[in-house]
Amino acid sequence: MKKLIGSIFILLLVSSCNKEDYEPISYENPEIDVSIPTDFPDFSSSFYVNLPTKYGVELGEKLFNEKRLSTDNSISCASCHIQENAFADHNAKGIGIEGRIGLRNAPPVQNMAFMQFFNWDGNKLQLEDQPLVPIITYEEMDSSILEVIGKIENDEDYIDLFYKAFGDQEITPDRIYNSIAQFEYTLISANSKYDQVKRAEGVVFTEDEAQGYQTFQDKCASCHSTELFTDQSFRNIGFPINPDTEEAGRARITGLTEDIYSFRVPSLRNVAYTTPYGSFGQFATLKEVLDYLDSGVLESDNLDPILKENNNSIPLTEEEKNNLILFMNTLSDADFIN
Repeated sequence: MKKLIGSIFILLLVSSCNKEDYEPISYENPEIDVSIPTDFPDFSSSFYVNLPTKYGVELGEKLFNEKRLSTDNSISCASCHIQENAFADHNAKGIGIEGRIGLRNAPPVQNMAFMQFFNWDGNKLQLEDQPLVPIITYEEMDSSILEVIGKIENDEDYIDLFYKAFGDQEITPDRIYNSIAQFEYTLISANSKYDQVKRAEGVVFTEDEAQGYQTFQDKCASCHSTELFTDQSFRNIGFPINPDTEEAGRARITGLTEDIYSFRVPSLRNVAYTTPYGSFGQFATLKEVLDYLDSGVLESDNLDPILKENNNSIPLTEEEKNNLILFMNTLSDADFIN
């Protein structure tokens, strides 16, 4: 009897403790060491405001692969940004729910931590502002952030990860955007053959690759500059025009006629993995791109001055084209795609 009374007393004592006496389990959530590769530019300012953490990145990767971000639960970010394609895909234009065709080609997701503009027209200046775009776009996920939250707010895995990443289990739009951005900040590609040659790791270019590198420096590096292989500018280079009447390039954002059909210069890193090429997949191969530039591009008032000064073309011999492609293949980072 005494044992029974003692047990009841203990139960009453435990149950009488109010919730204020309860302290949740504390998790360490250390920042992830994301280093700047040799000769790369500094991180973007937004990176320093949203530093990647262990659980922030884990949550972001889970959300990146989450099909419930789309209204019919059929596609995720990873559906169009596929790792083995350097987080791009092989469709001329992005394909969303129900097979809806988007306006443009899905760009690769790499070295985002160093970028100042996002998307083909640079309509976002911070990576944290980008994830909402595919979620609400009709041709992509056709959903809303409130719909997304409603789908995952009772999911125990997400409740646990949000708590670990942010200190409590509240699921908010900003936390979703920030964690996806944290994951993308870690997607750094800097271990191609080119990088190994630059770091003098005992790897050397072949003679043809070296000649291609020289041609690249002479005829391509004005736009595809820095170790990112893009100067992050917006240029009209006279590529075939998208027949979609909604397309105007950078002018969709600025409203300026001088920005019509200007697009952000894409990085050439991992370019061998990201076919087709152009803002709406105009070219199936790198050879087609080089042939087009050599034969002459479309005339326009705002055509890039580099092309205008060379009679609307970048003259290239067949040997130069072949060697350029061999050099661009040295920008492939097998570790990154695997």
